[in-house]
Amino acid sequence: MEAKNTFKLALPLLFVAVLTACGKEEAKKEEEKFAIPVETQFVVQGNVSSFYSTTATLEAPVEAHVVTRIAGLIESIHVEEGDRVKKGQLLAVIDAKRQQYDLDRSEAEVLIIEQELQRVKKMKNKEFVSADSIAKLEYNLQAAIARRDLAQLQVKESRIVSPVDGVVANRNVKAGNMAKEFEELFYVVNQDELHGIVHLPEQQLASLRLGQHADLYASNDKTRATSAEVLRISPVVDAKSGTFKVTLKVPNQQGSLKAGMFTRVELKYDTHENVITVPYNAVINQDNKQTLYVIKEAQAERREVQLGYREGSMVEVVAGLNPGEQLVIRGQQNLKDQSTVEVINPLNVASAKQ
Repeated sequence: MEAKNTFKLALPLLFVAVLTACGKEEAKKEEEKFAIPVETQFVVQGNVSSFYSTTATLEAPVEAHVVTRIAGLIESIHVEEGDRVKKGQLLAVIDAKRQQYDLDRSEAEVLIIEQELQRVKKMKNKEFVSADSIAKLEYNLQAAIARRDLAQLQVKESRIVSPVDGVVANRNVKAGNMAKEFEELFYVVNQDELHGIVHLPEQQLASLRLGQHADLYASNDKTRATSAEVLRISPVVDAKSGTFKVTLKVPNQQGSLKAGMFTRVELKYDTHENVITVPYNAVINQDNKQTLYVIKEAQAERREVQLGYREGSMVEVVAGLNPGEQLVIRGQQNLKDQSTVEVINPLNVASAKQ
């Protein structure tokens, strides 16, 4: 009788044990079934720099507003807008017939006075020539020479030449027009080298030095950067704005940049070499803490990290990560600590297909 009761009691216990084992097996299968796919890469070391982003306006350090110093009719134009010119190259010619007549008259006047002075000095009887007469002739000769040189200068100035090497940016006159004295005829600019004018907060003054590197972008395309360097640093701070002026030297031999452009500048302050760097997109902000996930034995391990410099898409990890660890770089938003994961990297998928 007791054996029969024991058998009846053992059956339910055996049934519960079987159900429990089945439940654990099902849970294990479900866990394997719902492994979260992620993409990973191994943690490496590299260099990362610190940048200060701001804007700059480009200026041409070599430019000339070419004016005429004489009034007259424009006889001919020898260049057009966009033409590259050399220093001293002829740009235009102004009718200088009046100036040439003045020059001819002045030269004749100088010649007459010189001949008279020579004649007087050669006279044998000095009693008929006073020292005062000779002095007056010498004075008149000097005045005549001055008038001749002035007339000669005006004839020369009728030929408008470029004072600098560069490109004709503006032509403000046409042949046949009447030019006024000191009227601007051309604007010539040299853009082989430009200056980027930057105004930085006074807190950055201690971090700047001459020759410091900067990347300059004329558009939102970060792949097309122009290398620049700090050329001048103003020693004073503007009391109104709290900023100081920095001039960047911008090479522009290709002519892709233009004076007057509004550009974006990333000024490099410092570089940390041989440090741990990871993709910035791999970092998650959880509970106001910067975290990453690494893979250990097919499970995700949550790590709190401290970040340093950021450069482009990469960021420095100061603490919380070691070189060589397997870092989750995609799919980390779906993870929790100790989540089961399935690593699906593009390289692994390609290898499997082959």
